[in-house]
Amino acid sequence: MPLVCRLLDTSGEAAWDAFVAAHPHGTFFHRAAWRHVIGRAFGHRTHYLMAERDGAIVGVLPIGHVRSALFGNTLISVPFCVYGGPLAVEPEAFAALAAAGAALLPQTRASALEFRFLSLPPEGWLDPAQWVARNDLYVTFRKAIVADDEANMKAIPRKQRAVVRKGIERGLTSVADRDVAGLHRIYAESVRNLGTPVFSRRYFSLLAEAFAEDLDIVTVRDGETPVASVMNFYWRDEVVPYYGGGTAAARACHGNDFMYWEVMRRAAARGCRMFDYGRSKVGTGAFAFKKNWGFEPAPLHHCFRLAPGATVPEVNPLNPKFRLFIAAWKRLPLPVANLIGPHVVRGVG
Repeated sequence: MPLVCRLLDTSGEAAWDAFVAAHPHGTFFHRAAWRHVIGRAFGHRTHYLMAERDGAIVGVLPIGHVRSALFGNTLISVPFCVYGGPLAVEPEAFAALAAAGAALLPQTRASALEFRFLSLPPEGWLDPAQWVARNDLYVTFRKAIVADDEANMKAIPRKQRAVVRKGIERGLTSVADRDVAGLHRIYAESVRNLGTPVFSRRYFSLLAEAFAEDLDIVTVRDGETPVASVMNFYWRDEVVPYYGGGTAAARACHGNDFMYWEVMRRAAARGCRMFDYGRSKVGTGAFAFKKNWGFEPAPLHHCFRLAPGATVPEVNPLNPKFRLFIAAWKRLPLPVANLIGPHVVRGVG
């Protein structure tokens, strides 16, 4: 039967998500609901492409179009997400989706189409003559966990384990709920201190609405005071702590360390067997923090189709172009950072 590529519509979302869930390389970030979240939260156009044969889905490719005067004009699979790229069950469908994505470059005047692969497609499925492969941009940290809390605790390296135990001994407590407002207050302070623009609270609310039972927020309290909070995604038997941070008081009471232990403990009780710490740039504080937990970095695979004369986008905190911006952002009053941050971060992708 002939292969047909078309745009996803609302009536096809259930079938799309079923395909993603069944595919061995499907991720939380391939889910159809992201197109609504990205569109509503940031105003970006999305192109969710699906390949069908005889009415059955044989491949999907989620793409978001991110345009910014500061950060450029790029098609990304998937923006604001760590993983993406085409999923297919046959090479013809994969090639058709990649070609359909590349065809958007002249239509949108984008400089690049970026695929963020957690797992590379089979050799030969992506033409190396047309795509630039990079595995030196980011690493990801993933580690198996088990049902036994003590075994998970012992798997943490000794020095980091001692820090977690200090939080336990201090009497820190945690709660798992969907308190978007509480998370955003803590997250906003945390990212301002790192020199990063904050997402809007509406974006967090849209995520909570879109992913319902597959999302929670774990917040740590020192006495009655919230000191750290993180939004977690659940996918198959995996937990992905995604948006989180701590207040200035969190460091003194080891709130961030205790928080990630609580996420791990709660996820294990929920049935999760993989802890995904997400991506980091080598040489950053986040990279060192995750290494301290005994997680080994694995390179993420990025593939780019470039418009004529374009170069690979370098939108990351180690790009010298953004160093002055980061240093200045750290000095902004928090209310000012919270006001203008969402307008800036929408272009990062």
